[in-house]
Amino acid sequence: MKELKMAISSFFISFMSIGASGQSDSIVEPKEIIYNYEIQSLTGTDISLADFKGKKILFVNVASKCGFTPQYEELQKLSEQYKDKLVIIGLPCNQFGAQEPGTSDDIATFCQVNYGVTFLITEKIKVKGDEQHDIYKWLTSEEKNGKMDSKVKWNFQKYLVDEKGRLINVFYSQTKPLSSKITSFL
Repeated sequence: MKELKMAISSFFISFMSIGASGQSDSIVEPKEIIYNYEIQSLTGTDISLADFKGKKILFVNVASKCGFTPQYEELQKLSEQYKDKLVIIGLPCNQFGAQEPGTSDDIATFCQVNYGVTFLITEKIKVKGDEQHDIYKWLTSEEKNGKMDSKVKWNFQKYLVDEKGRLINVFYSQTKPLSSKITSFL
């Protein structure tokens, strides 16, 4: 009977540590370092992720013609509200419904004019498939991030990384940027 109680207690503790996405909220040391990666901005400037050590990073694959595109507004508010401890990086992607067809200039203009975006927006990339960008290889592979495997299911999926470059969790498109599911980690 005592063994059964211990097993139930252990199961309950494990169950309670599962987060909103169904993944454990515990922090795990990555097998590879995300700070080794670079990406280009919309203007072609190199962005080194190592520059963001000591801050959390929220990676979001973005698109201008998606039903979730209004999330740009909340992403901007989140960026302003937590600017001292969070960096938001929007990564344009045209892999879901061809909803990011524009050029770098089109994307920059759209983000600024429609949402006043000041957070980082990168070059257009692939977040899945054979040409998946290295950052997304890290974000989606337990072999690299040490925490979990995931698939990018649609635009505005979010990945949160802590101040030491460890993956915290993934949040699907329906999770709004100002949701407590995200802000509770900030």
